[in-house]
Amino acid sequence: MTDTLTNVPPHAAEALARRTFAIIAHPDAGKTTLTERLLLAGGAIRLAGEVKARGERRRARSDWMEIEQKRGISVTSSVMTFEREGITFNLLDTPGHQDFSEDTYRTLTAVDSAVMVIDAAKGIETQTRKLFEVCRLRDIPIITFINKIDREGRDPFALMDEIASTLALDTAPMTWPVGMGQQFRGVWDIRNNRLLLPGADGTAGYARAIAASGVNDPAVTASLREDVLAELAEQMDLVAAACPAPDLAAYREGHLTPVYFGSALRDFGVPELLAGLTALAPPPRAQPAEPHAVAPEEPEATGFVFKVQANMDPNHRDRIAFLRLCSGRFRRGMRLSITRTGKSLAVQNPMFFFAQNRELAEEAFPGDIIGIPNHGTLRVGDTLTEGAQIRFTGLPDFAPEILRRVVLADPMRAKQMRKGLEDLAEEGVVQVLRPKLGSDWFVGVVGELQLDVLKSRMQAEYGVAVLLEPGMAEVARWVSGEKGELAKFVERHKAAVAEDRDGAPVFLAPSRWQLNRAMEDWPALAFAATRERH
Repeated sequence: MTDTLTNVPPHAAEALARRTFAIIAHPDAGKTTLTERLLLAGGAIRLAGEVKARGERRRARSDWMEIEQKRGISVTSSVMTFEREGITFNLLDTPGHQDFSEDTYRTLTAVDSAVMVIDAAKGIETQTRKLFEVCRLRDIPIITFINKIDREGRDPFALMDEIASTLALDTAPMTWPVGMGQQFRGVWDIRNNRLLLPGADGTAGYARAIAASGVNDPAVTASLREDVLAELAEQMDLVAAACPAPDLAAYREGHLTPVYFGSALRDFGVPELLAGLTALAPPPRAQPAEPHAVAPEEPEATGFVFKVQANMDPNHRDRIAFLRLCSGRFRRGMRLSITRTGKSLAVQNPMFFFAQNRELAEEAFPGDIIGIPNHGTLRVGDTLTEGAQIRFTGLPDFAPEILRRVVLADPMRAKQMRKGLEDLAEEGVVQVLRPKLGSDWFVGVVGELQLDVLKSRMQAEYGVAVLLEPGMAEVARWVSGEKGELAKFVERHKAAVAEDRDGAPVFLAPSRWQLNRAMEDWPALAFAATRERH
């Protein structure tokens, strides 16, 4: 069920050995813990930390920002690269909190597959469903990991039924829990006929693997109580009768999800999940672009910036653009053209990431994520190309749902405030709007937590204390249309029109009623809730 590496150009063969994926989940489903366990199983780290929102326990290595460490949540998208058995994995850890859906959406443009984490007790939750819909829009295939089976949870068949009915996905179980909660005894590896049992200390599910011919094998019957074995045998009969076999084409087309049961905290089922990613997850796919989609086997190096992160290292005030390589072979020092500006950029110090740790990237191939240090030259949505002038598409901005006026506590810090707001707008943390009238700055966000992050980072990284006050506007929409008609609208509504970071006009409507009225009065203009990044 894996891809062949023969009869293809060298860079395309390297691409076939890449698995670039994201982990999507509702907050508290165990995504960060699973991330660490995958890194541990892949040999990228030697110690996994238990993630807690409170206490002085070890913090997750992938959550580096101070506010993330205090709250025990991920609010930025980390990128981690590791290798296992000849496969290079690029893991993009997305924010689970719904207030950071924009960052998550843009990160999902850079992956070829996703792992969906579901809490065995709670099933499919709101944010999981929203993230799944984003994956469906982009035809991203999904492997499911049902987590926390060592705690009291719902029946495994009920969980799979919910996936099938709620998400319209066929489910093909790859592993199966032997009991759950207090009755948890281990995991049955369906595809490889193995019983995975706890270690002596109750952890390390992969440390005791019993190979067998089936659930009735003497080696299995000797390891499980009679009642537990009888229940497992009955469940396996039901799985064989009711569940489809894993089908590679159906999975990659988005019709079927392979399902792994496990416990990230106790390390059950995680190595099996990683083996599934190796065998099933697709290598880099063609990426949508203008004037044509770009396939990984094309010879010229191309890529797009899906994220910009300032101040990852506060000591150096650095600014990193995260580039997804889409085709060709990238080499350190090569010159790439920025489609938006037409300027040439020599990439001298590209890097691979593991959270805060960095490694110089001498070369990279389709599917790889590299960081490019720059001082404002690159921004989210930029296309970099070795030759042909193309532009990758599908990275939108979203109209903010919350608007606030920025008030500076110390008027002498105006220059630093402007620098901070512009940097954070480049990252996509907030949108910055400048009204046509007056000298105020407005920021727009999707969720309240983004405002907390904005204030925290402005203080910590730029030494600026800001207050965020409600403004007069309730709804923001980009306005576009014929130049003369647009100019008339802007003149008529000058007090309610601002410009975004690109100078595009934004209508700041005091209420939804007034937005609807403007749309009726100006039918030749478009009032958009999303805008393609150029």
